[in-house]
Amino acid sequence: MTWGPLTAPADVGHGRRRSTGHCVRGLVGGRVWRSALDSDESSSFTPAWSTAGGWRPCLLHSDVVYEWRNEFDNAEVNRLHAEGFEHRLLDIDWRTQLDDHSLGWVSARRYGELVGFVNVAWDGGVHAFVLDTVVARSARRAGIGAELVARVARGAGAAGCEWLHVDFEDDLRGFYFDACGFQGTNAGLIQL
Repeated sequence: MTWGPLTAPADVGHGRRRSTGHCVRGLVGGRVWRSALDSDESSSFTPAWSTAGGWRPCLLHSDVVYEWRNEFDNAEVNRLHAEGFEHRLLDIDWRTQLDDHSLGWVSARRYGELVGFVNVAWDGGVHAFVLDTVVARSARRAGIGAELVARVARGAGAAGCEWLHVDFEDDLRGFYFDACGFQGTNAGLIQL
C-alpha cells in the first residue's frame, strides 16, 4: 500500500466537525510518530486527520485504523455488538458505561466504518479485564481481533496494570491462547 500527502477533509476547520473519531490515512511531511503504547519497532503511528480533534497519531494496520479511547457513536457500537454476539439490536449507552467503568477501549475502523471494538475494565490498580471483543463478520480472519487485544494490553500496561484477564467460551480458546498469547489459569464463576 502506498501512502501520499493528505489534506484535511473539506468540512473540518470550518466549524462543522463530525464526532465519529475516525482517522484518514496519510503521511504528513514523511514524518512517522511513535507512541508510548508501541513497544515494538514493527508498528508505527502516523499523523492523520481525526474528525474528533485535528491531527493526531493513529495506528495504521493495512486498511484498518486502530484508536485507543477514541470518540464513537453508541449506535455503531450497538450495531457491531448485535452482529458479533448475534443478539437483537439494543440501545446501550456505551459512552456513559465506558466512561464510568473502563480503563479504555480500542476501536478498529476500515474506511471510517467501525469493524472492531474491545473494552478493558479494571480494578483501579493492577488488574485489567478484556470485555466484549467483537469484529464485524466482513472483517474477520484478518488479525483485527488479535490487534485489538494487543492494543488493549499495551494500553493497560502503560496505565500501570500488571495483569490482563479474559474469560471466554470454549470456541474462542484458540483465539485468546494462540493468537493473543493468554495463558491458562484456574478461575471461578458464579452466575447471579
